[in-house]
Amino acid sequence: MEGRSQGSETTAMGYGRPVWSARATFAVVLGLWLASGAARAQDGGWRSAFELLASGPELGGSDIPRDVPKRRGSDASVVPPEVMARVLTEEAPRPVPTASAAESGPVVAPEAPEGGRVSEPRVRLTEDAPRPPFKPLPVAVAVVPGLLLHGLGAWAAGDPVTARGLFAAEATGLGLIAAGLVPIALTGASRKTIGPLYAVTLTGAGVFSLSMLANLYAVTSPAFDPGRVPDTLPPLELDLGYQYVHDASADYRNFFALGAVARLSKVRLQASARLAPEEGNALIRAGVAYRLWGAPERTLGLGDGTALDVEGVATYHRYPTEGFTLGGGEVSLKGRYAMERFGPRFAGAFVEGGVGLSAQAYSYPGRVEDDNLYGQLLYTFGYGVWLGRGGPLRGEAVLFYDHRKDGLVGGLRGRGGGMVGSFGLKGRVLLTERWGVAAEAQAGGALMGRLSLVYAVGGDT
Repeated sequence: MEGRSQGSETTAMGYGRPVWSARATFAVVLGLWLASGAARAQDGGWRSAFELLASGPELGGSDIPRDVPKRRGSDASVVPPEVMARVLTEEAPRPVPTASAAESGPVVAPEAPEGGRVSEPRVRLTEDAPRPPFKPLPVAVAVVPGLLLHGLGAWAAGDPVTARGLFAAEATGLGLIAAGLVPIALTGASRKTIGPLYAVTLTGAGVFSLSMLANLYAVTSPAFDPGRVPDTLPPLELDLGYQYVHDASADYRNFFALGAVARLSKVRLQASARLAPEEGNALIRAGVAYRLWGAPERTLGLGDGTALDVEGVATYHRYPTEGFTLGGGEVSLKGRYAMERFGPRFAGAFVEGGVGLSAQAYSYPGRVEDDNLYGQLLYTFGYGVWLGRGGPLRGEAVLFYDHRKDGLVGGLRGRGGGMVGSFGLKGRVLLTERWGVAAEAQAGGALMGRLSLVYAVGGDT
C-alpha cells in the first residue's frame, strides 16, 4: 500500500499533474465566498461581495444609487417612444433628450455686456493658453545672435519648449538646403535632376526663413493683443486700384488694378487684371481653388485658419511694344498652418507655402521656333498675421517670397548669375462690413507697388 501510494505520487509528480493545486484553488474560492459575508446593498437588501461586484458598473451593472428618491414625473419618458423609434431609424441628427422646464428649474440667461452680445460665434473646446509676459531683453537676444541661432530669444524669455522647436526647425531647414545644394553641385546642375533638387533647396530655405521670422514674433507678440481668424468672409469681393511698376528694361509704368474673389463653400473663384492704358500691356489671370482640408473661407471661424487647397490658374499676358503674347496655365498645391498650434507665443500668426508647375507658350508674328514652349517651378512661402479681433474689421498681412519670374516684377539675379524670385509684403483688410483696402509692395527684377479699394458683396460679420 505504501509503495503503491509512493508510486502514484511519483507518477503524478513525474508527469507534472497539479493534483493538489485544484483542491487548493477550490478551497481558496470557497473560503473567500464564506468569508466575504453579506453587505447592505443600495436597495436595502443584503448581498455578498460577488453579488455586489456582478451588479456594479464594471460588469455592466448600474452605479446609480438606488436609495435616492425619484423625482416627480421621472417615470415618464422625456421623448415619446414613437419619436425615439423614428429618429433611431433615420439618418438625420438625433435629438438630445432634455428634461422639461418644470423638472430642471428656471433657465437663467447670461447677462450680455454693454454694447455686445452674449457669446461669440466661435466655439472652442479648450480654453486658450495663457499669454506669456513681454520682456525687452529677449527681443534683443532674438536679433543678435538670434537671427543666426533661432530660438535664443524664446530661451532668454524662459520658454525652452518653444526654443527647442525653433532650433529644430532651423536645423531642418539647413539640412534640406544641404540635401539639395550638394547633389546639384555634384551633378553639375543636370537638367534631369535640377527640378526636384531645386524644390528641396527652396523648401529648406523656406523653413529656415520662417523659423527666423517666428523667432522674432515669439518674443514680440506678448507686447500686443494678437489678431484672430475671421469668423466669416464675404461671398464676393471686388477691388479696384492703381499699380505702379518700375522696370528699367520696359516702358510701362502705370496700371489699372482690377480683381474679384467669389467664395462658394469649398470652392473659390478668383480673377485679376493689370491694364496699362498707355502702352497697352495687359496681364489677366483667372483661376479656381478647391479646399481639400480645413474650414471653408465662408465659415473660416469654425477652424484656426489651417487649410490646404489645390489651385488651377490660366494666364494671358500681352506685350504690344515687344510684339509677343504669353499664355498658359499652372497648377499648384497651397497650404496654411496656424502657428498657435506650435505654441501660445504664436497666437494670431500663420505660415503659408505653395508648390506647383506652370506651362506657357510664346506667340509672336513670324515663324514659330521650337523653343516657344517652356515650363517653370512655382514656389512661394510667407509668414503672416491676422488683422482684427472680431467684428467687421478683419483681414491679414503676409511677408512672402515668390519664386516665379514671368510676372511684372520678375526675379532677382544672384551673385552666381542664377535667378531667384522676388520678395514682398501684402495685406488685405475689411474696415467695415462693405468697404476695405488692399495693398502690396514687391521687389525683384522690378519694383512694384499697389493700392486698391475693396468692396464686399453679401455676407455679414
